[in-house]
Amino acid sequence: MREVISTEKGPKAIGPYSQAIKANGFIFISGQIAFDPATGKPIEGDTAKQTQRTLENLKAILEAAGSSLDRVVKVSVFLKDMNDFSAMNEVYARYFPANPPARSTVEVARLPRDFRVEIDLIALA
Repeated sequence: MREVISTEKGPKAIGPYSQAIKANGFIFISGQIAFDPATGKPIEGDTAKQTQRTLENLKAILEAAGSSLDRVVKVSVFLKDMNDFSAMNEVYARYFPANPPARSTVEVARLPRDFRVEIDLIALA
């Protein structure tokens, strides 16, 4: 069984993909960036501010799928500049204070709309 997850509380997809897919007991959330779902506009600011908005977007999509951050098993973080790792990590730690999920963090050449961070994740449904 495969279910498309979509919520107005998360940014609309900017391409031919779904916000998330629920399948076989898991939720796979597409890479999210720092768009404000209320305005549809990008959040300006540093990596910490963009990370916070991105994680709030992920949280909203998880909740729409009937899950939560406590059920996340794997996170992938894409940074425009690895020098921003500490700023991202400080914000990230507030969202996963205990028993954090597995995680990869990589520096990439470029992100959509020149954002500083993009995050995707997999969670238990």
